[in-house]
Amino acid sequence: MAACLLYRVIRFAGIQVYRSSFTTCFPPARCVMSSPLKIDFVSDVSCPWCVVGLYGLTRALEILRDEVRAEISFQPFELNPKMGPEGQNITEHITEKYGSTPEQSQKNREMIRARGAELGFAFRTDANSRIYNTFDAHRLLHWAALEGLQLPLKEALFKAYFSDGGNPSDPVQLAQIAQSVGLDRQRAEAILASDEFANAVREEEQRWLSRGVNSVPTVVFNGQYAVTGGQPVETFVGAIRQIMSEAKGGTVS
Repeated sequence: MAACLLYRVIRFAGIQVYRSSFTTCFPPARCVMSSPLKIDFVSDVSCPWCVVGLYGLTRALEILRDEVRAEISFQPFELNPKMGPEGQNITEHITEKYGSTPEQSQKNREMIRARGAELGFAFRTDANSRIYNTFDAHRLLHWAALEGLQLPLKEALFKAYFSDGGNPSDPVQLAQIAQSVGLDRQRAEAILASDEFANAVREEEQRWLSRGVNSVPTVVFNGQYAVTGGQPVETFVGAIRQIMSEAKGGTVS
């Protein structure tokens, strides 16, 4: 889980970045005015820094609402693609994967909780929480993009897992979450009971891995620049203004 707190704008030089055709305009009321900005938000449902990054980004876009109109596409990334359906205790998982002590894990959770509170998001995970497989959640997000409801589903999945202690691999919970944002529950259940969109999600995952995305969140602007980590609002504001400046003939540092 990338906890990168340094400001980095990375140019994706010479790389043709894949982008979904289905996007969410943000802010919704500003899709006609100002300069266009395409954003690919590569992330996982079980990544707390992705929550911080998304809320920081959307706050920044609210500040810049008279300067840019953003189209956000959520791209899949699995932190734990081999995780079984039963999941794993979060403290045990972090110790095995990153070598962190329980004390370090607790300190990290406290830091994330504080960052979330600043942005109006409630993290309620603790030492007894569990990490789950998120592939089916990504399949639903792919479908939600086709329905124009990807952003609300992404936010609902984050809340269900981090605030409500839900299981993002449970098909019943996933169908309920989909219904809560206006998606058809029966259609969601049918998707979850099949392999629909599985190949599309895997292809998207591989495309981003092949382009050097190996940690999340990674936020790619206009297919050329990436900002990594759960950045604060002001960092996103500065990055976006630099990127828009280059689009108009300026430079990006």
